[in-house]
Amino acid sequence: MADTKIKETRYVGVKETLAYGFANAGQVFGYNLVAGGYLSLFFTKVFGIPAGAVGTMILILGIWDTVNDPLMGSVIDKTRSRYGKLRPYLMLVPLPLSICTIMLFAGPEILADAKSTTVKIVYMYISYIVWEFFYTLGDVPFWSLSTAISPSPIDRTRVISSARFISGILGGFATTFLVVMMDLSNSGAWKITLSQDFLILAVIAGTLGMGLFSLAGFKTKERVVQTEKEPSVFEGFKVLFKNKPLLLIIIANVIGSLGGLAGVFQTYYYSEVLNLNSAVLWINLPGTIFGFLTYLLIPKLKKKFDNRQIVMLNLVCRLVTGALVFVCGLSFYNSNVLAVSILLMIQNFIFSFFNTINMIIPTEMIGDTVDYMEWKTGQRNEAVSFSVLTFIGKLTGSVSTSIGTTLLPIIGLSFVEDPVSGASVAVKGEHTDLWIWALFILIPQILGFISIIPYFFYDLKGEKLARIRSELKERRKQKTKDVSQGGGENE
Repeated sequence: MADTKIKETRYVGVKETLAYGFANAGQVFGYNLVAGGYLSLFFTKVFGIPAGAVGTMILILGIWDTVNDPLMGSVIDKTRSRYGKLRPYLMLVPLPLSICTIMLFAGPEILADAKSTTVKIVYMYISYIVWEFFYTLGDVPFWSLSTAISPSPIDRTRVISSARFISGILGGFATTFLVVMMDLSNSGAWKITLSQDFLILAVIAGTLGMGLFSLAGFKTKERVVQTEKEPSVFEGFKVLFKNKPLLLIIIANVIGSLGGLAGVFQTYYYSEVLNLNSAVLWINLPGTIFGFLTYLLIPKLKKKFDNRQIVMLNLVCRLVTGALVFVCGLSFYNSNVLAVSILLMIQNFIFSFFNTINMIIPTEMIGDTVDYMEWKTGQRNEAVSFSVLTFIGKLTGSVSTSIGTTLLPIIGLSFVEDPVSGASVAVKGEHTDLWIWALFILIPQILGFISIIPYFFYDLKGEKLARIRSELKERRKQKTKDVSQGGGENE
């Protein structure tokens, strides 16, 4: 049964909603160069670092994120300033993150004459760790703001939808440009190398992208504020273990993190099986267009289903679709570009509806857990709670990229330098293409489906959630009244 509808006042105007959306677009433009298999491809094929070293580094940092992100969230929750507890970080982070993004992808150019693999590995570790630090310092308060920006669930849906919609268009240009530039470089149509392709886009991400990201700090407001009491870092960290609905979301997403293998092997499928990176553009186009239209369907969908049901329906649909596409494509996945394009278009068209939903609903659910803890304890811990969202995203990326990269030599894929041209050339085994097809289409959906189990125990929905929201609304009104009369804490 869908959540009971509550009439809400609108606090966030169109300009602020758009500012939040464009800020996310700027952030995502740079992140898309790191997401999925592009980081793996960059380090292995472009930078020339062994797959095992790349996989090990990404796995180590993924494990570190399980502690680092909530710890960073605890520090942010302690912040008290005239600008709020979240916006100060969003004002300060874009500049250093800009520099780090450029330096991350500048390695092959800076070390173009380096013969030592060890030197490259050291550069990879330092540049990625520093980039990761500043990205976390910006990402945690950004998504925390989606809850603090307004006490109204309707407002929150609007700003989250704005962020996902605009970033889906503008942020998506990063990978659109990248795959086209890579094909042009590979074909010799222009004299720009693969390493320069990545660096050019990194400079755009670090300048224009981070300029847009700064809008989140300078053009938004925090309307749901904390009590004046500052929680200790340890108290903030403990909230994760007191919040049962949040723990269930964490467990589900940790279980489903291996579903991210699809993104990793999508990159290798187009690059090394079809040998046409830009094929992803026309294959994804119908689904991308339909995905944008599904934003209009979200209010109607939420009238029929609650958030938990929507997430579970997504997992079932993806498993069934993935299995059918894998079987149907077995006879031509590596030989008929036209046929496989049509098949993948159909798959992506189906997935696009749930992809759009999946970008909004989990964020809303974490916002609900913040309200739940305020209702239960009187304290709001947006940063710690939303550090889960950033941690989950990075865990999925880290685990899947690490395991996917480590699997490359196991499935028979390696890269060697052509002695004549100096370019990196793929060497494949007899069944390498089949393994890439399976790891792109079927295996991630099977692994991701297991994450449905914790949602059977998630009960922050329906009448219970409506009651919590109603009671919180009355409490806030009463506290505002107490403050105006000279008593109580400001919240």
